Amino acid sequence: MRILRAALAAAALSGIPSTAYALASGRDPLEAARAAGSLVLPHETRPGRLLAAALPVHLALSLGWTLVLDRAGARSARAGAAAGVVIGALDLGVVGRRFPQIEALPLLPQLADHAAFGAIAGLLLADD
Repeated sequence: MRILRAALAAAALSGIPSTAYALASGRDPLEAARAAGSLVLPHETRPGRLLAAALPVHLALSLGWTLVLDRAGARSARAGAAAGVVIGALDLGVVGRRFPQIEALPLLPQLADHAAFGAIAGLLLADD
């Protein structure tokens, strides 16, 4: 239950940095969510379908990475944030290069999202 709670909270809150950046810079705040949907629907262009696909993708990835953080012992905000940056490098630098919508996202806000994900998950994983 602890892992699920950490994953859900991290999934729900980790997009705040890139959303704030998108709003401040005049970009579409749903751009990253649609890009996540393109992981399972790479040729889809309809925004509603991409957003619908993004939810289960984001939840599954969040749960998977939270399990990794827990197994790796990243049970603090600091350790989780550091791990989140590494996860971001893998997600964006390795996998994301194959998906144009992900590759088109501004890198630093996406890395900030990953760091936030790790910090939130790590903090909640420490809470026994």
